[in-house]
Amino acid sequence: MSSSAATYGSSVLGYPRIGPRRELKRALESYWHGKSSQAELVAVGRELQEETWSELAATGLTQVPGNTFSYYDHVLDNALLFGAVPARFAPLHGELDELDFYFTMARGRPDFPPLELVRYIDTNYYYRQPELDQDTVFSLHADALMDEFERAKARGIELRPVVLGPVSLLLLSKTSPGAAEGFSTLDLLDSLLPQYEALFERLAKAGATCIQLDEPAFTQDRTDAELAALERAYTALSHAPLRPRILVTGPYGNLGEALPILAATKVEALGLDLVYGKVKAEELAAIPGLKRKRVYAGVVNGRNVWRADNFVTLTYLSSLKDVIPDLVVSTSCSLMHVPYDVLAEWDLDGDVADRLAFAKQKVGEVVSLAKALSEGPSERWRKKPSKVHFKQKHEVRQRVYSIKAEDRIRAPYEQRRAAQQARLNLPKVPATTLGSFPQTDAVRQARYELGQGRLEWADYVKRIQAEIERTVRLQEDIGLDVFVHGEHERNDMIQYFAELMDGFAFTHNGWVQAYGSRCVRPPILYGDVRRRGPMTVEWIGYAQSLTDKPVKGMLTGPITMLARSFVRQDQPLHETADQVALAIRDEVADLEAAGIAIIQVDEPAVRELLPLRAGGRKEYLDWAVDAFKLATGGAKPETQIHTHLTYTTQKSVVDAIERMDCDVTAIVATRSITWVLDAIKERKLTHGVGPGVYESRSARIPDIDELDELLTEAAESVELDRLWANPDGGLKTRHYWQLEPSLRNLVAAARRLRRRAEASAEQA
Repeated sequence: MSSSAATYGSSVLGYPRIGPRRELKRALESYWHGKSSQAELVAVGRELQEETWSELAATGLTQVPGNTFSYYDHVLDNALLFGAVPARFAPLHGELDELDFYFTMARGRPDFPPLELVRYIDTNYYYRQPELDQDTVFSLHADALMDEFERAKARGIELRPVVLGPVSLLLLSKTSPGAAEGFSTLDLLDSLLPQYEALFERLAKAGATCIQLDEPAFTQDRTDAELAALERAYTALSHAPLRPRILVTGPYGNLGEALPILAATKVEALGLDLVYGKVKAEELAAIPGLKRKRVYAGVVNGRNVWRADNFVTLTYLSSLKDVIPDLVVSTSCSLMHVPYDVLAEWDLDGDVADRLAFAKQKVGEVVSLAKALSEGPSERWRKKPSKVHFKQKHEVRQRVYSIKAEDRIRAPYEQRRAAQQARLNLPKVPATTLGSFPQTDAVRQARYELGQGRLEWADYVKRIQAEIERTVRLQEDIGLDVFVHGEHERNDMIQYFAELMDGFAFTHNGWVQAYGSRCVRPPILYGDVRRRGPMTVEWIGYAQSLTDKPVKGMLTGPITMLARSFVRQDQPLHETADQVALAIRDEVADLEAAGIAIIQVDEPAVRELLPLRAGGRKEYLDWAVDAFKLATGGAKPETQIHTHLTYTTQKSVVDAIERMDCDVTAIVATRSITWVLDAIKERKLTHGVGPGVYESRSARIPDIDELDELLTEAAESVELDRLWANPDGGLKTRHYWQLEPSLRNLVAAARRLRRRAEASAEQA
């Protein structure tokens, strides 16, 4: 059959799982707090699964993905699917049922720290990282997956189960703390593959015709050994004696060297991200073996909310069908990274709303593109659309064009350090937190009533001020050296600042899962950005008026504002970053004028925009660092600038941290603190450092000895007046009964270290 007469399939690689109204979040938190039963939680989960199948099947998709639901995290689900339970959790097997055992691995408890929370590839989703060692024994536990498949089959819907591919499962895992020297997670590949074959057999016997294996780890740079492992895995799996067709996908970027390796195996289908890893048709045609595969062309963006350009996308698909006979129109990755439905947003500005596509709309785009490719485009598809330009703000653009190199430079660090110590007179190893305190029900209620118009602004201010005072008094009692105001006026740090700037739009129901039950509503950055007025001065100034201790101003940096928003695509990211940086710069100046001596400009997402492959990293880090320095470059020498970053062992990012020229950098490194200490020892980080000595997202309360040990190890590498004691993140998600003892232990550990240093100095 000729390509012109072919019928092209349509599918998506995954779908949101939290529920259109965050039903899963509410069910989880109700169960965790003892307000509902496990049976009620499971019923919500099954209902969400079934609603997703039915909805996707009704859209006209030719294939519906399955096994995309998770009660907490799909990476952890896949580890448990193959029995990868760390030995340290083994004692809980007889104590807990299956679901509570799962939640303990994900959330921890005082005697069992959870698995580490790690960013998933380069997305804004975080997963619980499996732990493996030489004693890990895999076994198949597929009852839940098979039950879902059978329930869908009973409704006349054949699912294509989605499972994390074996090599990515191992590469996304970490070695257990007690692993043998030289052990690599890839050492377990040969023992893992038989369990995949066993899964294939169960699915084939149940009537499954296709299974999707995601290999996102191969959209990053990989070693020869890792590429060889991929080849070995799929050579073996494609020869499994009884199996469905295998679809191997490479979401989140270009498969690069992995693509010809996979094309040379006997797997039947490959899924390509042709949004973030776009490849010309003629380049794909040149890859041996690819023409004999079914190719899932991921041309609809699964990570941003802008509508596809039908003309451009269909033109590209048409070029692909000329070289790839068996083509399926698909998404670039799972749609779990975008909200459910733009039609639920009743008050978005029309010019913005008309350009948006959430998960439901993206499924529609996939189906429509496949139909147009099969039947030929209608007249509206043939017409190249005119470009839409939002009204530009001349003063914003003029200010960006007028930026000078010196605007990004502060006085030398040692000069600033002396001026800041003279002003602040802080002790060695100051103890502080990184900003947020728990969001109480009273605060949430006040914010809700204000939004509903049932609470006057003046009354709202009184309620928030009362909560700020409570937070300041608690910090005084605990004995912290540098205070925060608690961020009680903020729902989400990104949304809070976006709401106070021009150029952002907001949703009511545009929730996206960050991890577990944690959901966020990313703003939509669509136009030129400027600050409408002071954003934090009222709250920070009030907190500072209550105490003689320094209270940090708390701001979000320009790169994090971009990384945690859905960002316009009609201009380079660095231009948008500079616009946001100028707004933050103005806020820094206003905080200084209000007498605030320490200002924290958080950039936890600097690494999130880092290109997956080395080629584009230098260019990105250059403009990202420049944007941060533009935001902070106007600060006076005596103003101490802090930042908060997520951890990375990549040398390029460590260098970037140094170039950011922050007076103090707090780093999320609780479980992986070694690289921070090594960087300090090697003089790669020469400014103030807060290594992050306990995990803020865990319910576990660290004891004094543990914190003392970590701080003491850090003190071996850096003088005490450059070392800070702090958690590794904000405390918004914690309860006060967890927060108070943890911070008291932190203060005690810092004081111990000071006393030992003073005693040593006296003896000397």
